[in-house]
Amino acid sequence: MPNPPARGRRFFSASDEEIVAGRTTDVYFARTMEILKSKGKMRERALAEFTVGALPHGWPWAVMCGVEEALRLFEGKHVSIHGLPEGTIFKPRSHSGIRIPVMTIEGPYSEYCVYETPALGFLCHSTGVATMSAHARLAAKGTVLLSFGVRRMHPAISPMLDRSAFIGGCDSVSSVLGAELIGEEPSGTMPHALVVMFGDQRLAFKAFDEVVDPKVPRVALVDTYSDEKAEAIMAAEAMKDLYAVRLDTPASRRGSMADLVREVRWELDVRGFNKVRIFVSGGLDDRSIPELVAAGADGFGVGTSICNAPTVDFALDIVEREGRPVAKRGKLGGRKYAYRCEECLEWEVFSSTRRDPPCPRCGSKMQLAEKELMTNGKRTVEPASPRAIRERVLQQLVKLGA
Repeated sequence: MPNPPARGRRFFSASDEEIVAGRTTDVYFARTMEILKSKGKMRERALAEFTVGALPHGWPWAVMCGVEEALRLFEGKHVSIHGLPEGTIFKPRSHSGIRIPVMTIEGPYSEYCVYETPALGFLCHSTGVATMSAHARLAAKGTVLLSFGVRRMHPAISPMLDRSAFIGGCDSVSSVLGAELIGEEPSGTMPHALVVMFGDQRLAFKAFDEVVDPKVPRVALVDTYSDEKAEAIMAAEAMKDLYAVRLDTPASRRGSMADLVREVRWELDVRGFNKVRIFVSGGLDDRSIPELVAAGADGFGVGTSICNAPTVDFALDIVEREGRPVAKRGKLGGRKYAYRCEECLEWEVFSSTRRDPPCPRCGSKMQLAEKELMTNGKRTVEPASPRAIRERVLQQLVKLGA
């Protein structure tokens, strides 16, 4: 008989209730709360800032993500929060080199002490995934970009991964639950297992065509047993309304993927299947995609590089205590205000609010980037849909691409 789950837990993931109860915090915050209570400091107020000193992979910018979950964490607490709306493309430091406060939280420190760990987790992980997705989006240009990476990660966080990937720029996601969360239809093709179970590519292609809802685009996986161009031709002949073929050739058989794309494109075209698109998947990232776009690929399924993106190492630091500036070594004390130029996306940070300060880069008027997100535990703005956030990201990417 298998061992029973520890304390009734089947899988090793925290529940919503445990996160909200502060059970996923680092233990030193629990001990800090014990000390504050013992010494009568539970009501002392503090203002803290979320910042990041540098981005992984040498990224010059990142896509703010995870804000919605962080706000849900603090609902009902006696705290007020200002910050960048989800989907804002930001830099780690301003034009003058000051860390940009992406979010501030103010209230009795005891109200948010034990939530530092989960709040950082929401922001660090989601922002990393959304940022890698955005870089892949730029690399893929106008071609289709699908998120295929949930199989590489713990299933408990697959909805978050798909949401972040979609916000960053992916056109669709593969998991059923992730697509449901963002209000979109899931996208996918067929697994090698389908072909293997039929033992014949043509039979598998025809079975897919006969059984699957006609609304689902017909995309055939064409590298299970034979040469890619041979299986692509089989699929085009077996499926009347074939939308695309997908190349997922393993590295040990691949050679030049760009040459494979060109070869398959040629063989389909000379047989009159010029409307059939070519999708590519398997070990792709923002560095490998451009060559495949140039070779003629029409879309990409990107998995591990997006869902296993490096986290963005945000930190949370108290910069005011009881209204007075304070700071640990290496940080600047006092409340700060981040301004962004909407023309060139440059940033600057000031110790007080300004009226339309000039951009130090292009001279245009800058705007206060932060928004009031929560007052005394109550939301002050309605959450935007994932699609609306994604559209905002894409608009900013146009400026970065230019």
